[in-house]
Amino acid sequence: MGILERKEKQRAELKGMILEASMQLFVKEGFENVSIRKIAEKIEYSPTTIYLYFKDKNEILFHLNIIGFELMAEYNKDLPGIRNPLLRLHKMGENYIRFALENPHYYDLMFIQRAPMDALEKMACEDWEPGDRAFDALCAVIQECMDAELIIKADVHAAALAIWGMVHGMVALTVRNRLEKMLKDERTVEQAMSQALTFFLNAIDHTLTKK
Repeated sequence: MGILERKEKQRAELKGMILEASMQLFVKEGFENVSIRKIAEKIEYSPTTIYLYFKDKNEILFHLNIIGFELMAEYNKDLPGIRNPLLRLHKMGENYIRFALENPHYYDLMFIQRAPMDALEKMACEDWEPGDRAFDALCAVIQECMDAELIIKADVHAAALAIWGMVHGMVALTVRNRLEKMLKDERTVEQAMSQALTFFLNAIDHTLTKK
């Protein structure tokens, strides 16, 4: 490995350390209570070092948000192999649930905390690009389902909001330790959410066939 490659590797490793330490502090203490100095102290570097990589903690949060969406996208890498769009939609929902359960801190950061959206405003970002890409992917699958007459035809964005909102609601109840308190049987929360998703999508389909 040459000198340039070694330096680049060291920069990437230090940047990763900063992001990991920041995530731990944001989760433990809350975004507003974390300073660049606290992050620097955790990784045992000077605050000046942090500023070599990030403008401020809003930019750190922005990068963590992107990492979360990239991680979630990995859960859906096998979706193109599912030809039936309705089954693909259901699998997308199950993947979303599994991602949230296995990465609750990232999920909280991406979809529950206000801080990332406030950070976007402070950075003068008009678009929530990672979220938009995820929403567009959902809309595309729903459009396929409508074109194949597998679910009721309606405004695609309204349908996507309904489906995403329904799954997000269950996940939010779970990551805040509410859903498992509601279960009165031996099902896991993941099984319960998957069954609820199946019921919801079947209801949409049956509504179409009865009209």
